[in-house]
Amino acid sequence: MARPRKQDQFAAVPDNDCGERIVHIEAVHAARSAQQSTHDLAQLSALLGLMADPTRLRIVAALDAVELCVCDLSAALGISESAVSHQLRQMRELDVVRGRRDGRRVFYSLNDEHVMSIYRQARDHVSHGQVAKVAV
Repeated sequence: MARPRKQDQFAAVPDNDCGERIVHIEAVHAARSAQQSTHDLAQLSALLGLMADPTRLRIVAALDAVELCVCDLSAALGISESAVSHQLRQMRELDVVRGRRDGRRVFYSLNDEHVMSIYRQARDHVSHGQVAKVAV
């Protein structure tokens, strides 16, 4: 099927959606140049999807405070060691956490300052929104 002509697309737009019906070429070019590659978008989507799980966020919060082994994370979060290990495996695959071996134990920490920053900014944004709602 042929792609609809721009003229036909604009004709289908109701009058109340866009009063001028003018494409702002510079803005469109700027928006297109700001787009990430498909690969980068897939990676970003996977990272944000991983961070969207409450259990994994609890792990991130705990590791933001201190380096922990699986048994310590299990005790801190009140979930099984098996569940913690499963979550950590997924988090390692996306470089959210890293392990440091000390004898037979592996201690986990957040991979780098970027992960900490993503978590802290999201946490601050949520708490800022709650303060703003209380003030209103």
